[in-house]
Amino acid sequence: MIEDVKKEFKKYASKKRADHSARFFKTGKGEYAEADLFLGVRNPDIYKVVNKFKKEMSIDEAICFLQHEIHEYRLFGLKALEYKYKEGDKEVKKEIVDIYLDNIKYINNWDLVDLSAPNILGDYLLDNDRNILYVLVNKEDLWSKRIAILSTFAFIKNDEFGDALKISKILLTHEHDLIHKAVGWMLREIWKRDSEIAEKFIKDNYDDMDRMTLRYAIEKMDEGVRMLFLKKIF
Repeated sequence: MIEDVKKEFKKYASKKRADHSARFFKTGKGEYAEADLFLGVRNPDIYKVVNKFKKEMSIDEAICFLQHEIHEYRLFGLKALEYKYKEGDKEVKKEIVDIYLDNIKYINNWDLVDLSAPNILGDYLLDNDRNILYVLVNKEDLWSKRIAILSTFAFIKNDEFGDALKISKILLTHEHDLIHKAVGWMLREIWKRDSEIAEKFIKDNYDDMDRMTLRYAIEKMDEGVRMLFLKKIF
């Protein structure tokens, strides 16, 4: 089946898109995704391939794709594992989550994190011990930190904000813009559900908050209110 999947991918591959993706996802020397490889396959087409093979594909085959050097194959592997997770019983769900945590080094770009962490790890932790998030957020690895904050999106959707706010607090002074954006995004999602809680967090932590985090967090506010936050008039 692995070769059949690769053959299907070739139908959608584009050298022009691959070159664009390499620039967009920062694969240059010293950049956060240095030397990552792309086929130039769009996400909607990746999902088509997932839908074609997900039922017959084994977990081990999905892992092979997750551990592949090509970016789109890794996303395919993650989405195939997500399908297995959603369809599985408690034991299968735990197995998939363990696989996910054991393979974080392959979940090594923001899109791979964002399209998997809430749906696998976050969903699982809705009803399980969440201490792993605090282990992840305190690792040096950039992607472990982003997985920690993005996993809380599953909680936010269920109107549970405590862990998202605690992890946001831990990450406020991080130096990387991918963390600034992720924290701001989660604060914005909280604001959409409970503006009072989000605005209090922003006010209480304003002086420690990166400007990018702030801009992401207040993006959906009314223009007048947004300007007050930008100027710290509150």
